[in-house]
Amino acid sequence: MKRITFLLAATLCAAIIQAEVTLPGWMTSNMVLQQRTTVHLQAKARNGATVKITTSWDKKTTKVVADKQSGAFEFDMEVPAAGGPYSITFDDGKKLVLDNVMSGEVWFCSGQSNMEMPVQGWGMVNNYEQEVAAASHPLVRLFQVEKVVAHTPQTKVPVGYTKGWAVCSPEVVGEFSAAAYFFAREVSKELGIAVGVVNSSWGGTPAESWVSLDRLQDVIGFQSHARRLFATGFDEEKIKQLYQAERVEWMQESYKNDFGFVNGDIDNAQWATTDFNDAGWKRMKQPLLWNKTDELRDFDGVVWMRHTIEVPATLAGKDLKLDLGAIDDEDITYWNGQRVGMTSGWNKGRTYTVPGKLVKAGKNLITVRINDTGGDGGFYKEAKDFYITAAGTNISLAGDWSWKKSLSADEIKAPKDMTEPASPSSSWYPAGLYNSMVAPFLSMPVRGFLWYQGCSNVGRAVQYESLFQTLILDWQARFNKNSKVTPYPKPQPQNERRRFMQPNESKAIPFYFVQLANYLQQKDLQPQSGWAALRDAQRKALRLDGVGMMVNIDIGMANDIHPKNKQEVGRRLALLALNRTYGREEACAAPEYLQMSVSDSKAVLSFLPAFGADMLEENSDIKGFSIAGPDHQWHVAKAHTEGNGQFVWRVVVECPDVPNPIAVRYAWADNPVCNFKTVSGLPVGPFRTDDWDDIR
Repeated sequence: MKRITFLLAATLCAAIIQAEVTLPGWMTSNMVLQQRTTVHLQAKARNGATVKITTSWDKKTTKVVADKQSGAFEFDMEVPAAGGPYSITFDDGKKLVLDNVMSGEVWFCSGQSNMEMPVQGWGMVNNYEQEVAAASHPLVRLFQVEKVVAHTPQTKVPVGYTKGWAVCSPEVVGEFSAAAYFFAREVSKELGIAVGVVNSSWGGTPAESWVSLDRLQDVIGFQSHARRLFATGFDEEKIKQLYQAERVEWMQESYKNDFGFVNGDIDNAQWATTDFNDAGWKRMKQPLLWNKTDELRDFDGVVWMRHTIEVPATLAGKDLKLDLGAIDDEDITYWNGQRVGMTSGWNKGRTYTVPGKLVKAGKNLITVRINDTGGDGGFYKEAKDFYITAAGTNISLAGDWSWKKSLSADEIKAPKDMTEPASPSSSWYPAGLYNSMVAPFLSMPVRGFLWYQGCSNVGRAVQYESLFQTLILDWQARFNKNSKVTPYPKPQPQNERRRFMQPNESKAIPFYFVQLANYLQQKDLQPQSGWAALRDAQRKALRLDGVGMMVNIDIGMANDIHPKNKQEVGRRLALLALNRTYGREEACAAPEYLQMSVSDSKAVLSFLPAFGADMLEENSDIKGFSIAGPDHQWHVAKAHTEGNGQFVWRVVVECPDVPNPIAVRYAWADNPVCNFKTVSGLPVGPFRTDDWDDIR
């Protein structure tokens, strides 16, 4: 009997020892808690246990009782003004201690590769070695989110390599978001308090991945998909079937105007058949990226490529492995007119099996239909690795290929109100990243958001206007919903310049985003620029409460979609936050275009000295303006500022070829030649006065 009692007691003791409070994944040692906040904490403990919670900043201990069945408990925690380090102790029979906790400012950072781009790693920002070596900032805390896709909103936080919150150090910062880090460094230095940044980003992702399905169902191009997805009940097998059905539907519609197909049928490709005469097609050495050629340097769209190889008789009737490497961006590949594979994604390898029944001795034809949605285009392989393999024999694919343009990006007509379907496992899946990489943080109080994204939505500017604003409103409505965040106490303005500003009284959570940088070949005039159109769609989000835009049009790179000067990106984002959120006086933005009038064949543009804006720099030769008359034909224009030398808010634009101007655009190109800025050096953002519907 004594032995049984002893064993029972030991078992109960072990259960108590093993019990431990389970907290939201964003609550770890080294964290920054949003200061002056009431955090509504939802956690778990031992079933029915009394949990003692002790906060070191006020030395108070609060007792709560966990649910008898689930162990769940709730607790409102009052976070003091900035300070620390502190500790928080949770005790349900076993203690869990969070130490080195700071009260300060928390920012949630998200987007695609330019937000993800690390200080070192694959990013290698300017002077990255020195930046990493000097990155000892105890008041800066970093949280890396793991990349995960989900089809329903999750509560479990996907923790990345930082294993929760980490103190900024040379050992940690190298793989962390450069833009987020440089922002946090600047704000922490200026305010003298702890700043925590969460990096929840994924390269190459579109905005629709980051919006909740509830809100996405209202956005043009996603309504049908959202209804269908809800109808699956989120059953994984049904979701896969939905994708397959939507993919077929998409292909049948979007391929109809490609003359390489017969009636849009990808399995009836007349340009891939062996009896098709391609004598009039041009020739090009392959493998080669299009941006390295004169004829396709600036081409985005569809190109068909054909190449004939000799197959020895010993391989006739045998399966072959066709290794094409990565292709930018999408391919459909044929062997002797029969489709053998298709893949979407510039960074995905293409290895297709050619069934032996298609392989004959002698001449065999390979045809690849490539759709480049933007950027380089073509094959990424090196010639030595460009081959077919069978039975230990390699047959090189390098050499002359015939090629012909089919459709430019502007000629590819997507079905009305229908966005190209993404695989359910893809980071492009609508709402897939919101569910897994945003929703788990909704219980974490934040001061604001930083956003750097848009490249993957170029070509869909009209849709992006609604999509982006929906994302902003979605996040602002969902974060801080159950927690009270006190506005930051702003100092009284001392600078006379601020008498021209309107106070920022917005109650919405601040959302500061980076407008797309200049990219690709530099041009003076490009009316149909997809990049300019997307920037304009971004700019229109400024109509929303609490939104600020960091202009990036002067620090991009023609040959790299990932600009290296992320220090300036972080600095300019910090200027927005310091001015509009924290009340500092340094200018954070350029004035915004207000209205246009016409006088003596000249367009006179007025600018609004919006909150935090600096004055325009006097300039007698502004580059980057274009002007159009009633014929809607655009011309490079001359422009100069006009003012009294103290307050410059007007620009005069003119062109002798346009005597009756009705519209003006500024910096309207993928990579515009432009030099319009403020007295403090902040660039004026691209804009247009017209509302013509000739952009996508």
